[in-house]
Amino acid sequence: MRVSRWRSLCGVFLFCVVAAVASQAQVTLTTLASFAGPDGYYPIMALTQGSDGNFYGTTYYGGTSCGYRGGNGCGTVFKITRNGKLTRLYSFCHVSQCADGDQPEASLVQATNGKFYGTTLSGGSGPDGCGTVFEITAEGKLTTLHTFDGNDGCGPLAGLIQAANGNFYGTTYVGGMHGGGTVFEITTTGKFTSLHSFCSLPNCADGARPESSLAQGADGYFYGTTGAGGMSYNNAPCSTTGCGTVFRITGTGGLTTLYNFCALANCADGSNPSAALVQATNGNFYGVTPDGGRNCVTDSGCGTVFKVTPQGKLTSLYSFCSLTNCADGRSSLAPLIQGTDENFYGTTFGGGTGFGTLFEITPAGTLTTLYSMCSTANCSDGDLPSGALLQSTDGNFYGTTSEGGPGGDGTIFSLDTGLAPFVSFIRNPAKVGQQFGILGYGLTGTTSVSFNGVAAKFKLQSDTLLVATVPAGATTAYVTVTTPSATLTSNVPFHVIR
Repeated sequence: MRVSRWRSLCGVFLFCVVAAVASQAQVTLTTLASFAGPDGYYPIMALTQGSDGNFYGTTYYGGTSCGYRGGNGCGTVFKITRNGKLTRLYSFCHVSQCADGDQPEASLVQATNGKFYGTTLSGGSGPDGCGTVFEITAEGKLTTLHTFDGNDGCGPLAGLIQAANGNFYGTTYVGGMHGGGTVFEITTTGKFTSLHSFCSLPNCADGARPESSLAQGADGYFYGTTGAGGMSYNNAPCSTTGCGTVFRITGTGGLTTLYNFCALANCADGSNPSAALVQATNGNFYGVTPDGGRNCVTDSGCGTVFKVTPQGKLTSLYSFCSLTNCADGRSSLAPLIQGTDENFYGTTFGGGTGFGTLFEITPAGTLTTLYSMCSTANCSDGDLPSGALLQSTDGNFYGTTSEGGPGGDGTIFSLDTGLAPFVSFIRNPAKVGQQFGILGYGLTGTTSVSFNGVAAKFKLQSDTLLVATVPAGATTAYVTVTTPSATLTSNVPFHVIR
């Protein structure tokens, strides 16, 4: 699992001697908050921008309901403002035997009802502590929707996505009928459906141990990765411990393996993907692998950036450790995001100064190191980023580091690269007639919302939230919002599902 990877990689990175650092673009990194135990520690996943303009996230350990750094950990849900005011909303293991869950490792997703949804890796009311799916309000009221029992999955490492039908979809790392993990669907009321159990084919040829969230494509199907299983170079089986796959799955559970990693000698195409895919504006999916690539053997943790078509044609765009002493970074664990400039942004868990990097890469594969973590005394800027970046509607990027900072237990930071403000969505894709949220800043006084000139009905909820309805005649397009001070364009197209 990811935590084990961090610990093993840290042992390598802490003893790295870096003689050269990749050139950095003109950016400004600001540390907004530093964790210190009771607030939580190990904030290892991406932040989520809420409809109130604040950011929400989870920490894997810490809080007030377990001994600090003791026992099995616990974890928290927190809120932070753009100015850095940090508030702990919930400490897990708040009830007997951690029936409310333990160790949340995934990002939150805000649904169209305004509530946040997430998973815990362990805990719950089941006998094996296989984890939970939960709902939590912005005020910190938590409701457990589902406890995994092993048969329906165990150990959900990944977060949920809300699909166009309003239901949530996710994965579990292990468990299921064959022990290789699952894909599942769950409603806002907790109705649970298992869609697929991995390792259903000999030697886990259909994949095993998914660590990442799903992505709903513009075609309505779901796309994801498994960290193990599949078939490798010369069609040799990877079983449950190697390689990994890219897959597509329907809403009823029909799974198709699109690509098997380690299809090239020495895994030059990458291996063991642990991050979700992102569908770009050109229709293709982009992702990363923490291992493999042209510059390291399979298990040395260098990794790649890749592009894959919806039909499964994969192109390796970049292999990390292309610079001396991995000054360009190594081992990317987190999903890419596509910025408003059409380029992709991500993090590496190591490399750079030895403690991870923030990078930008073009769709064609040109990589720029934006920032090397631990560039300040005593790593006050944080180190070992394992979560994805979030581009906020103010144009800046926000992220977390799993360690470092004045408190030593991780940080939250902002990264200003000079990109302009925009609007983003709660719920994308959707169908004609369905409502969706539009996030931004300074939305009071908005006069219009449109899809390529097709006007949409909308209602102002607050200065940071509009609720709009997909209009008849709308097609997949960027959405524009006209406010008294500016015309804001969405960071990605809104996909209209027919």
